[in-house]
Amino acid sequence: MKMKQPFHHGSLKQALLNASGTLLDTHGPEGVTIRAIAREVGVSHAAPVNHYKDRETLLTALATVLFKDLLASVKGKLSSKGLPATTRISVFATVLFEYAMAHPNRYRLLWHTGLVNHIDLVMDQFYNACCAEIVGAGLCSGRDVETYAIALWSVVHGYTDLRLTGMFEAKNDKINGRPRLEAMLDMFLNPSRNKSP
Repeated sequence: MKMKQPFHHGSLKQALLNASGTLLDTHGPEGVTIRAIAREVGVSHAAPVNHYKDRETLLTALATVLFKDLLASVKGKLSSKGLPATTRISVFATVLFEYAMAHPNRYRLLWHTGLVNHIDLVMDQFYNACCAEIVGAGLCSGRDVETYAIALWSVVHGYTDLRLTGMFEAKNDKINGRPRLEAMLDMFLNPSRNKSP
């Protein structure tokens, strides 16, 4: 068996984070343990403690990286000028959904309160950016923006989770023919629009 190369000073922290991402994609959140990560990197199971005091700290660091990637994806898609306000809001939902479909184990980790310390995450930046778009669109006249944002997030997360568990299939709306999530968002963001295309 080929031995892994020893790490130079300072590179182990990133190697542990990279290994945790690999294990997450392959085995899901439950498969990412300190021992498994150390084994993947080729160090003793005590070595990770020098950089991450426990499993939660390491997984929180990984989740923070994932949230930063999500936020970067959103900002990239919002960089186009002239997007309608409701389209800008739906970008958040679409990015979350597409990310979950492409990386289900990463998505599950992001919301796993038993493994991740959400107080330390950049999730607030993602959430606050969404709230800013809602306010900018003028959708919260007479409403609490936080309640509106939580309602929108809950719809998207609930549908996404049910798709991941296999409870719902990928189908289009029977009236307008649009993908289900897109049609749901339209109902949420444009409640006065006619039902027929």
